[in-house]
Amino acid sequence: MSTYGTMPFHLETERLILRPWAESDASELRALHSERGNGTPSGEYTRTLIAKQLTATATTGITLLPIQRRDEGDFIGYCGLIIGRSTVEEPEIAYELFQRAQGHGYATEAAGAVLDAAMATGRNRLWATVRAWNTPSFRVLEKIGFERDHVSTDDSGELVWLTRSLP
Repeated sequence: MSTYGTMPFHLETERLILRPWAESDASELRALHSERGNGTPSGEYTRTLIAKQLTATATTGITLLPIQRRDEGDFIGYCGLIIGRSTVEEPEIAYELFQRAQGHGYATEAAGAVLDAAMATGRNRLWATVRAWNTPSFRVLEKIGFERDHVSTDDSGELVWLTRSLP
């Protein structure tokens, strides 16, 4: 376990609830992943992914959280902190929403809540990595104070690294 505090696993905003994963989220997560255009993952794969997330959370004290709209109660995506391409000391913020939920400010609202949760852990900096073509994600990150740091390239193309000092 790191020397940082554990991230709160239940966050609420005006319109959203971010909460821990449940096995019952597997079908919605599977549908969300299918929107990526790479096929639909199996139910077993998705359940295993959730189990791995829960195990990693116990070790790192950070997590991705499912996002539900408060009034509708529906799963619209996830947002949280991951090690990703970074470290447990300086994790990445990550989010993904169903296409039907994009363009309504939900990602910015959820990311703002996660940013506050990250500050509560005592960390000094967060990272984000975004594909160069993903203009909506750049807008979300800029709204919550992230700035471009550098660009790298991998097998999938150009990757832009952004950072945000805390608090």
